[in-house]
Amino acid sequence: MATRKRRTQRIVGLCLLGCVLFNYPMLSLFDVSRLVVGIPLLYGYIFSVWALLILLVGLVVSAAPPARDDYRRPYPEA
Repeated sequence: MATRKRRTQRIVGLCLLGCVLFNYPMLSLFDVSRLVVGIPLLYGYIFSVWALLILLVGLVVSAAPPARDDYRRPYPEA
């Protein structure tokens, strides 16, 4: 049960981090007319943060197997 709670807390934390990174003050830092490898800096920032958040959520979800209590058997053992 502790691993499930910890995993839930980490996912909520990543969601809040995403809200902060996609909010006005952070976006305004990258809203300049500059190209990086032919891509506007703001678009590169948005794509990079989005990809990083997906990667981190994937790591959190697959990091630890669920607790043994989560495996429910539909039939009692014989």
